[in-house]
Amino acid sequence: MICLDTNYLIKGIELGSAEAVRMTAWYQAAEPMITAMPAWYEFHCGPLTGDQENAIRAFLSEIVPFDEKQAKAAALLFNETGRKRKLRVDAMIAGTAIAAGAKFATSNRADFEPFIPHGLELI
Repeated sequence: MICLDTNYLIKGIELGSAEAVRMTAWYQAAEPMITAMPAWYEFHCGPLTGDQENAIRAFLSEIVPFDEKQAKAAALLFNETGRKRKLRVDAMIAGTAIAAGAKFATSNRADFEPFIPHGLELI
């Protein structure tokens, strides 16, 4: 299972982008793809058309709610990485991937590297 970061959702609607190519390959290989509710929120901050939303939604097997399990995982990441305000939403997204047991696909590896020692597996 692969959890997609916001940038994968955004770039996934651009034909020929590296993210769209990878997502298509994962889809064809029947690799389940999910995203975290905070990433879905960021994606919807747009601009976004209904057709673009539907295109990305077709790739996703689930938009994982941000509930108690994800909140605890995110808080642990936030606290273990120095409580940096700029990492709050990233911790929510990464925590969701970890709680789901999913690998994490992002085009912004530098922002998520602090979470690797705490269980995040970047691909």
